Amino acid sequence: MSRLFGGLADWAYGIGWWLRALSRSGAPDAFTQAGPDPAHHTPVVLLPGIWERWPYLVPLARSLNAAGHPVHLIPALGANGSPLPDAERIVADYLIAHGLQGTMLVAHSKGGLIGKLVMLDPAVAERVRGMVALSTPFGGSSLSWPIFGRTPLGVFAPRGPAITELAAQLEVNARIISLQPTHDQVIPEGSRLEGARNVTLEASGHFRPLRDVRVHGVIHQLLHESFAG
Repeated sequence: MSRLFGGLADWAYGIGWWLRALSRSGAPDAFTQAGPDPAHHTPVVLLPGIWERWPYLVPLARSLNAAGHPVHLIPALGANGSPLPDAERIVADYLIAHGLQGTMLVAHSKGGLIGKLVMLDPAVAERVRGMVALSTPFGGSSLSWPIFGRTPLGVFAPRGPAITELAAQLEVNARIISLQPTHDQVIPEGSRLEGARNVTLEASGHFRPLRDVRVHGVIHQLLHESFAG
């Protein structure tokens, strides 16, 4: 019962912040200035979940930028409802257009699937050092019911081609860190990825961890370790 109420509260929180982000103003390039510590000068590119426009990621961008990381948001993804290959092309074009090298991707939900495709793309693969993915359905979600098959949500079908084809490609998994909440009502199966570094957070929900300063701290530490390595 506590999980049920927790899940409902997380949905309410996520939708509330989504509505707030719709009316948010500001510049998506406001967080690209690097801090004084050279160890944090590797660029970070944030990848949103489905139907999450770039302002949805501003709290995380602000937190990572305050820690010294230059952070990039990609407005061209729009509401991020496009098929995975289309979204991947937008991200790849952004990396090329901005001359980014040694990039770390930080992704939420669907963004992690896009990020893995970017890491597999020979045109930009050498530009990406690795990825930290939060609440990404690498194995799909049982909540992607057949009725959603012709909608953007159909991409998460566990036996659908998008998930199965991506899961079969293991070569970049070792450079991915998958962050999994203690419970995620959107991905009941969890976010475990074979061959990746899988980390269970001391936080629950699909949406709230994205704005949890403790989770931001974990991501910062993982990025720092990646830079140091």
